[in-house]
Amino acid sequence: MIANHIHDALSQVKKLQSLVLERKNFDGYSGKSRMGGGIVALIGAAVLANANIPETNIANLIGWGVILVVSLLLNYGALIIWFFYSPEARRSLERLTPAIDAIPSLAVGGFTSLALILNGEFLLLPGIWMSLYGLVHIPYRNNLPGSNYLVGIFYIICGAIFLIFPLPFTNPWPMGFVFFEGEMAGGTIFQLDKNKTNH
Repeated sequence: MIANHIHDALSQVKKLQSLVLERKNFDGYSGKSRMGGGIVALIGAAVLANANIPETNIANLIGWGVILVVSLLLNYGALIIWFFYSPEARRSLERLTPAIDAIPSLAVGGFTSLALILNGEFLLLPGIWMSLYGLVHIPYRNNLPGSNYLVGIFYIICGAIFLIFPLPFTNPWPMGFVFFEGEMAGGTIFQLDKNKTNH
């Protein structure tokens, strides 16, 4: 009887241990895709700064919308490929928990952006986007390399600066540089961590 209880307790501990290890090592994000997103942000800023693009809030909003879609396709496309083809993912929805944890912050970003756009408050969009994207990094502090958390802090600080000292929304360069630097740093961190894990 006691031996059965000990055996059950040990198997529970092993199960918990395995869950903790899985939660700590989320490698569903691609460093290369993330760096690609940073490059897309910089190229997008250059396109929006072109004289042929109307210097209006709506034109810039559409431009940043396209940049967002391309970056999401890069990053979440890589995540989907990992989920279906990586033996580590095992097609288990539980392995996607870190990505799912980011959804509330992203949703708040979407609702807040819509509210600002409907009220014509374009000046605050860059600061809101940076701040909320920085907050998306917070749930990952136990699942991704620790330095990725610092990238989130970088975005939050930049967002705070842009909210307190807003620049014209029609100037794409500041936002382009912030997202380029942040995504290149984040992608490099992922890539270095993946290389370290593989060796």
